Amino acid sequence: MPAKCTHAARTALLVLCTLISVGAWADCRDTVPAPQLSGKGALCLFGFCLYDAQLWSAELPPSYDAPFALEVTYRRAVERSRLIETAIDEIRRLQSPVPPDDTLAQWQRAMTPAFPDVKPGDTLCGVYLPGRGARFYANGQLTTEVNDPAFARAFFDIWLAPGTRAPSLRRHLLGKSR
Repeated sequence: MPAKCTHAARTALLVLCTLISVGAWADCRDTVPAPQLSGKGALCLFGFCLYDAQLWSAELPPSYDAPFALEVTYRRAVERSRLIETAIDEIRRLQSPVPPDDTLAQWQRAMTPAFPDVKPGDTLCGVYLPGRGARFYANGQLTTEVNDPAFARAFFDIWLAPGTRAPSLRRHLLGKSR
């Protein structure tokens, strides 16, 4: 190892360390080739707005044949346990046949590292990876990857399936709000 580093080498190393520390390489859209904004909307129920969402896709209209990223920026605080419980309840409601209890328990464990407690302004992002699974980010930091295509499809169906509890948000995300 050389005893002296050039100024340019020290600067490059400092920039690299800064980029890593702020999570610049962990942007959830980095996994989506040439991401395009498909649509955006808010989840509001009875005048109570929980979050704003954006769907970024490699192809328009988005489909499960290409990667996409769903970014959700929270307006309200929500505990991790509530996020996971709601996701499991919605998966159970939407999937036919309903996945076995042991599969749902496995998916619940897989979501635990993905989602922290959120406060207003926090962003969670999930990236759908066709044939592989899903990757999750919290505030720009990679939290986990779940290598289970069935889980990934069931998870994103919460927003994208025709039977979603938020059909208006689904239309906006899919770019069909016009």
